[in-house]
Amino acid sequence: MASKAVTIGDLIHRVASSCLSNRFPGNYAHHGSDLDDDDDDDPFADFGDAATHEECPRPAVRAGAEEGDDEARRLRIWEEGEEHKRRTKNAAAAEEEAEGAERAGDAESLMAEVFDAVSGVRRAYAALQGAHCPWDPDRMRAADAGVVAELRHLARLRDRFRRAAASPGGRIPRPSPSAPPLREAVAPYEAALDDLRRQLQGKQAEVDGLKEKLATATNRRNARLHPSKKHHHTLAAAPAAEVGAATAELFVACAEQARAATRAFAAHLLHLLRAAGLDPAAATRSVTKIPVSSPQLAKHALEAHATAVLLGGFEHESFYLDGSLSSLLDPAAFRRERYAQFRDMRGMDPGELLGVLPTCAFGRYAASKFASLLPPRVEEAVLGSDEHKKAVGAGAHPRTPFYGEFLRAAKAVWLLHLLAFALEPPPSHFEAGRGAEFHPEYMESVAGPAPRGAGMVVGFAVAPGFKLCNAAVVRARVYLVPRGGSRQ
Repeated sequence: MASKAVTIGDLIHRVASSCLSNRFPGNYAHHGSDLDDDDDDDPFADFGDAATHEECPRPAVRAGAEEGDDEARRLRIWEEGEEHKRRTKNAAAAEEEAEGAERAGDAESLMAEVFDAVSGVRRAYAALQGAHCPWDPDRMRAADAGVVAELRHLARLRDRFRRAAASPGGRIPRPSPSAPPLREAVAPYEAALDDLRRQLQGKQAEVDGLKEKLATATNRRNARLHPSKKHHHTLAAAPAAEVGAATAELFVACAEQARAATRAFAAHLLHLLRAAGLDPAAATRSVTKIPVSSPQLAKHALEAHATAVLLGGFEHESFYLDGSLSSLLDPAAFRRERYAQFRDMRGMDPGELLGVLPTCAFGRYAASKFASLLPPRVEEAVLGSDEHKKAVGAGAHPRTPFYGEFLRAAKAVWLLHLLAFALEPPPSHFEAGRGAEFHPEYMESVAGPAPRGAGMVVGFAVAPGFKLCNAAVVRARVYLVPRGGSRQ
């Protein structure tokens, strides 16, 4: 059968008919079409549903992508927080480790300083021992000052360690570059001042000796230029030692030297009491029996005690060491002998003298006074043992700084005693009793000028006074208190 030819118009008709009789894909239809209600007879229903199933998942995919982005963002924020925590923790650990390393470094530095300080103390003590033999007073003073300086340095290190232990962080404070404490800054100047005072005393002794030689030379020159029978008779009758005899002025100068030496010894004893860890006021009360209640008065009380011990028996020609009465048998010869001993011993070192003649009169005097100076318990606390007293009692004289200071004070008092019995008549000494009225012409206050307009009385006597044949007076040293007051 011959087929009918298909034209373009037929194709357009078929497509148009199909579009009008069926729904558009995706359930789209013309408005007002009656085909909207024939959903069951729609041949493209399946196609529309398929199209719908293919197109609908696209919004779901976009929502899932947005939720994934939120989750990734939250995960990224959490990871950044964890990373920040790790960094903070690591930084804190590193800081703590650095601080620990710094504390360890400070501790090592402190220990190194402690070892250096201990080595310095050993070197200073070795120098002190080297100054003992042969005995050298200048080296002894320098070595003693060196030992004190090293011990003070060690004490400062101890204080640094204690402050570190008491601090909350346990940090060891570094040494401050600021100025040292006032006591430590003044100590070298005080030592230098004491040394200058000793040198001044020595120079004064040399001046007195030169004055004596000048007076002797002047008398001899006058004797040669103006000879006379009377003068020849006087020189023939008087021995050579009588020329340039003792004078009251020389006694006054020696009295001041003896007081200065006693004050220096009392200051040294007070330093040893403090170094031994004793309370100055309590230790002074046990030593002196003076009711001292403040550390400021301890030095005056110790000076009073040392003066009383060294001057005990001063009125006797031998300090009651023996029963000699030479001054009564031949007074003139006795005076000449005492003045000759004074001049011979004046320039001698007491340690060297006792090293040669340990049992001489001065050695027996020093041993007896040292035995009654300190109670056994105080001596053991200050010197570490009673070996000093045992050695001195056995006739030996130890060469230690403490005993050296004592010998200098004892020698000054011994020279004063020799000069006193070389005078004619010997000077008489007087003391001010507790509660006595203050008389400026006979007394001087150890605490400075007495306040005017206030009734002051003697609290305790520090040193006795002397009356000389030429009416000169060496005033007594006293500590004053207000009348009716108990302050000491």
